[in-house]
Amino acid sequence: MASAFKNQRYSTYLAGETSGQQPARVSRLIIGVLEGTGVGPAVIASALQVLKSVEQVLNLKFEVRFGGLIGEDAVKEYGQWLPEHTMEFCADIFQLGGAILNGPGGGRYVYDLRRRLDLFCKFVLVQPPPELARVARILPQFLKDVDMLIVRDNIGGVYQGQWGDRATDKGRVAEHSFSYSEPEVHRLVEIAARASAHRKGNLYIIVKDGGVPTVTALWRDVGCAVAKRHGLEAKFMNVDLAAYELIQNPARFDVIVAPNLFGDIIADICGVLVSSRGVTFSGNFDPHGHGVYQTNHGCAHDLAGTDIANPAGQILSLAMLLRESFGLDEAATLVEKSLAETWRAGWRTADIAEPGCQILGTKAMAEKVAAQVFRSAETAPAA
Repeated sequence: MASAFKNQRYSTYLAGETSGQQPARVSRLIIGVLEGTGVGPAVIASALQVLKSVEQVLNLKFEVRFGGLIGEDAVKEYGQWLPEHTMEFCADIFQLGGAILNGPGGGRYVYDLRRRLDLFCKFVLVQPPPELARVARILPQFLKDVDMLIVRDNIGGVYQGQWGDRATDKGRVAEHSFSYSEPEVHRLVEIAARASAHRKGNLYIIVKDGGVPTVTALWRDVGCAVAKRHGLEAKFMNVDLAAYELIQNPARFDVIVAPNLFGDIIADICGVLVSSRGVTFSGNFDPHGHGVYQTNHGCAHDLAGTDIANPAGQILSLAMLLRESFGLDEAATLVEKSLAETWRAGWRTADIAEPGCQILGTKAMAEKVAAQVFRSAETAPAA
């Protein structure tokens, strides 16, 4: 059975390249690590264990640097979701040509990081693993042809708005305002259109006509103009219908581009398609292609210290980092193949368990995948 993971590089579309092909390997492989909070340290440790196996098998050497606290832990220590020294750490990694492997961090952390580093574009890959087909809540026949790319805005809209509250004679009033500019929308839709033109040419733009009419009108106008320039027809869908269609008929979608809030919602919905939020992952990019790679699930503080969190999403975010930031396609494919083979052999965490499988904790699952890296490398075809 073939793996769901596709050997394609998407960050080339950020700079206007349209081939989607691999870049030349970079000479210095620097990975900045932010462990995060909740289950973050556990799943990050799992990904780094897999990375060590890749180093040995492929004779690579990664320079792994650990950054400071983020999220709730940073608030307790420094009173900030994103301390200045953590921000400087990330900027230094980018300046050196490296990438960030990011564990989950709660509160305002991720929104502040995206805004300050101009990580305007998030790529979410939705490729249901056939090894987990019987675990998914959707019948396997409806997942067969699903291969989706979500291009989500990260630095505009509701999440990056202005807010506050005030007291009135009628009680407390909470206020929130937000906006989108034409350049913000254009640069994101442009990337989605480039990707769509080199996939199936099927581009959906997520809006809400009656709910946010002026914002929707801007996304419609920009979307139509950009799509036309790429020889595409932009299709628009209201976010509530999109939520329904992603479950009812997911194979109809190929490339989806969405505002910040809408993109967040539909990406989480797609966690159902891939069997669990614990399997979801993404890359966040600035205009120069510098990337921060993460899971799409939260900190899961209730699972912290229990050794039951699924490390798959963080391991897959590592694979995405290797491919997108370093052009190490062989290493990325090896990670993906090893995870898929481990699942196929019946080793699972509790969230993706099925009858007849062996349930493992976070650490044991990482050990299985790391060991499988060596076996998968032995059976890989010669280059």
